[in-house]
Amino acid sequence: MSPTTPTRFLAWRKSSYSGKQSHCVEVATTNTIHALRDSKNPNGGMLTFRHSEWRAFITSVKHDAIGH
Repeated sequence: MSPTTPTRFLAWRKSSYSGKQSHCVEVATTNTIHALRDSKNPNGGMLTFRHSEWRAFITSVKHDAIGH
């Protein structure tokens, strides 16, 4: 997926960590990338990660969340 791929081709879902909040992160996954975007601004841009980068990102977020 290139940075110019339209986001309409991605299947976005609300992050499970967003709960019932209206301000949340949306996630889309393909066979090559994971993408994140702000639900309040879906056309504003997104972060993309290769699968190995995604695992490192999630590990880091979880590590910070538990205060290590």
